[in-house]
Amino acid sequence: MSAKAAYQIMHDDLELDGTPSLNFASFVHTWMPPEGEKLMVENMYKNLADQDEYPATVEIQERCVSIIANLWKKPKDCKAIGTATGGSSEAIMLGGLAMKKRWQAARQAAGKENFHPNIVFGANAQVALEKFARYFDVEMRLVPVDESTRFCMSPQRAMEYIDENTIGVMVILGSTYTGVFENVQEMSDLLDEYEAKTGQHVPIHVDAASGAYPKYKWAFDVARVQSINTSGHKFGATPVGLGWIIWKDVQYLPKELIFELHYLGNTEYSFNLNFSRPAAPVIAQMFNFLNLGFEGYLRLARIDLTNARILSRALEATGYYKVVSEIHLPYEGAMTSTIGHALESATTDTEDPQYYRRGLPVVSFRFSDEFKQEYPWVKQEWMQTLLRVKQWIVPNYALPPNAQDIEILRVVVRENVSVELIHKLIEDIVEATQSLMSTSIGP
Repeated sequence: MSAKAAYQIMHDDLELDGTPSLNFASFVHTWMPPEGEKLMVENMYKNLADQDEYPATVEIQERCVSIIANLWKKPKDCKAIGTATGGSSEAIMLGGLAMKKRWQAARQAAGKENFHPNIVFGANAQVALEKFARYFDVEMRLVPVDESTRFCMSPQRAMEYIDENTIGVMVILGSTYTGVFENVQEMSDLLDEYEAKTGQHVPIHVDAASGAYPKYKWAFDVARVQSINTSGHKFGATPVGLGWIIWKDVQYLPKELIFELHYLGNTEYSFNLNFSRPAAPVIAQMFNFLNLGFEGYLRLARIDLTNARILSRALEATGYYKVVSEIHLPYEGAMTSTIGHALESATTDTEDPQYYRRGLPVVSFRFSDEFKQEYPWVKQEWMQTLLRVKQWIVPNYALPPNAQDIEILRVVVRENVSVELIHKLIEDIVEATQSLMSTSIGP
């Protein structure tokens, strides 16, 4: 078969896929400037593992690590270390492994058994955290979540699951279900109190896979945070295939996780789960750092959050839906009085994220109680199918264990999701909902 024929067969088969730009189920970025795409194509055959052959590419990775470590407020007296990964899952595995190895070494040095490690995180965690626990023989202690905890891990509740065998706590920014940020500082403060009483040191790893807000105190400026992972291919705005793991200081990456290699032409060091890795996503990340800069990323974040708030408000205004996510709700500490609110509103940008609850540009919503009472025969899961007919991919699924009786629809607002696209989505959601209301299934 000729290359042209093989291409056409594959092209036609892939036409059956959904449209990435209309896939609101995913956090994965789906657009890049043509210049960035050109760089990726030019470097698509480079293997990041071949450090001697591609020194410029390795230098770019090291620059990215340095930029991210400083963005995450690395203390000046610390020497951060990190690496690009295939995604946030690999990064989480590495962060968890480092905590496990350090816990085992500390227990062994103290003459205590080290065969029953456990790790603590919320039941709202993404599956990669559970994979780490299962793959690397660590007891998984899931902290139950519910409406009273905003469907994310409560630090106070998490303390009930911590003991001398806890290798660490994973705190999530933000939750894959609702985009809510868990409270890193509060978790750290409670662990400080626990260590003062028991002498047990429990570190924090922050899973910022889906993104994080730089003004919020959650990173290496919280002393107990030893490592952080994120996804370049989510709100880092690169195509799929890139994660990052950074340790605040080299002491937090155990030496037994670092391998010395001699068979690629030079002495090289590796601490990835994957050996061969594509260099193109790392190059795309540096392109974005140069093209967007801090202000550019901040601008995109504000636009995404603004568009997510537009969608949230519109959904609640219909009366058909209750929005479960929080980024459209005022931040309790932003305004202290009605007069203060009025004065600030007259002089400030009220779309500034500081005036709203912290979280990702995620809109999670469900049928309102009034709607369910009036149309009890209408199943929310039908909305997923009706929207798919319009090419929108909007998933319907249950919240985490302990809240699994609540189903939500979820929309992730990314850079390519313009306000015009949001308006069209709102129209189609309302139209689909009203079509279900007019069905003759009811009494």
